[in-house]
Amino acid sequence: MVFQDFLQYEILGNTVEAYGVSAAVFLACLLVILALKHIVVPRLRRLAEKTETAFDDVLIAAMEKNAIPAFVVAVLYISTKSLALNASLRKVIYTGTAVLVAFFAVRFILTPVRFGLEKQWVRAGADSKQRRSLKVMQTGIQTLIWVIALIVLLDNLGIKISTLVAGLGIGGIAVALAAQAILGDLFAYFMILIDHPFEAGDFIIVDDYMGAIEHIGLKSTRIRSLGGELLVFRNTDLTGSRIRNYKKMEQRRVVFTLGVTYGTGIEQGKKIPGIIASIIGSLPNARFDRAHFKEFGDFSLVYEVVYYVLSADYNLYMDIQQEINFKIREEFKKLGAEFAFPTSTVYLEHAIQGA
Repeated sequence: MVFQDFLQYEILGNTVEAYGVSAAVFLACLLVILALKHIVVPRLRRLAEKTETAFDDVLIAAMEKNAIPAFVVAVLYISTKSLALNASLRKVIYTGTAVLVAFFAVRFILTPVRFGLEKQWVRAGADSKQRRSLKVMQTGIQTLIWVIALIVLLDNLGIKISTLVAGLGIGGIAVALAAQAILGDLFAYFMILIDHPFEAGDFIIVDDYMGAIEHIGLKSTRIRSLGGELLVFRNTDLTGSRIRNYKKMEQRRVVFTLGVTYGTGIEQGKKIPGIIASIIGSLPNARFDRAHFKEFGDFSLVYEVVYYVLSADYNLYMDIQQEINFKIREEFKKLGAEFAFPTSTVYLEHAIQGA
C-alpha cells in the first residue's frame, strides 16, 4: 500500500509512475539503439570492407555519427510524450528535438554528396580550374540543402513562411526566366561530372565538329579542333547531342572496298580474299576479320574487307591502312590482277546501204 501511494505521488504535475513509464520507454529504446550500434553496425562495417567501393564504408560511418544520435534524441522526445508538461516546456522540448534531428539528418545527407565531390576532386588532379569549380559546386549544394532543411524545420515548428516563400517566388520567376539558360548549363555541368561521357583530353566528334577537349567549365566546354581554332560549346548543347568519344575507343573497326577488272580470271578472283587475309594478318596491331567478293559493280568486281586496328590512335590506323594498300598493289602485280577504273565501251553500227 505504501509503494502504491509512492507511485501515485505527484512531482511537477506527474506521478512517480508516469516518470517510471517514461524512463522505461527511454531505456528500452536506448537498448535497441545500443544493440544497433554495437552489433548491427559492426557487422555491416565488416561486410562493407569486403566490397570494392568505399561508398558503403562512408555511409555506415555517417550512420554511426549522425543517424544513431538522431535516434537517441527522437527516443528522448517520444519518452516525454506520456508526461503532462506545460505548453511552454513541451514547445521547448519539441523545438530542440526538431532542430537536433534536422541537424543530424542534413549531416547524414551531405555525406554521400561530399564523397562524390571528393572523388571528382581527386579525378581533377592538378586541374586548378576544375578544382575551383568543384569547390564552388560543393558550397552551393551544401547551402541549398541547409536552406531546404531550414524551410522544412520552420514549417514544422509552426512558423508561417508561405508569405516569404511567395515573395521569393514572385521575384524568383523573373530571375529564373533571365537565368534559365545559365542554370541549364550549370545543371548540364553537374551531369557531365557525374556521368563522365567525356573529360579533358578526350577527342570527340559532335555533329560536324571534332577536336580535343581542353576545359570543362560551369557554363561551357572548350574544344580545340584539328585546324587549331577553339570551339566553345554550351554544356546543354553537349549533353543534348550524340557524342562520339574516340578516347574511350579500345579498337577501331575498318571497312574498305576495292575493285578489280571484269577481265580477272575466276581462279585469280578466288585467291584475292586469301591474299588480303595474309597481308593484314602479318601486320602488328591489326586483326583480320573477313574479305569477300561482295558484288558486281558497274565497272568492277567489288571486294569488301573488314579488319580491326587494336588501338584508338588515328595515326597508327592510317599507317596500317597505308601498309595494307602498298602490299595489295605488290601482290596484285604478282597475281596479274588489275584494279578497275571507270571505263565505257562504244559500239558503232555501220549501216550498209544497198544499191
